[in-house]
Amino acid sequence: MGRVRLSQTSQFKKDVKRQKKRGKDPDKLKAVLEILVAGKPLLREYQDHPLLGRWVGRRDCHLEPDWILIYRLAPDELHLERTGTHCDLFG
Repeated sequence: MGRVRLSQTSQFKKDVKRQKKRGKDPDKLKAVLEILVAGKPLLREYQDHPLLGRWVGRRDCHLEPDWILIYRLAPDELHLERTGTHCDLFG
């Protein structure tokens, strides 16, 4: 798989701002995005897995134990949907 185009929801942008205010390191997010945009698989430490229920068709990976990225990967696009804690995203 080659490089893909990156897109993000307005909610994702708000989520990123919130995570920065919480003191989260944006370089951790950037590192994961670089891997995904390059079309490479994530290391096991990120616990990447498909989601079910209302999130079916999307994937979830862990930047930290309680910092999650929810994204959708199409053949030519990486669509960033949400990021935050388990509580932020799953109630």
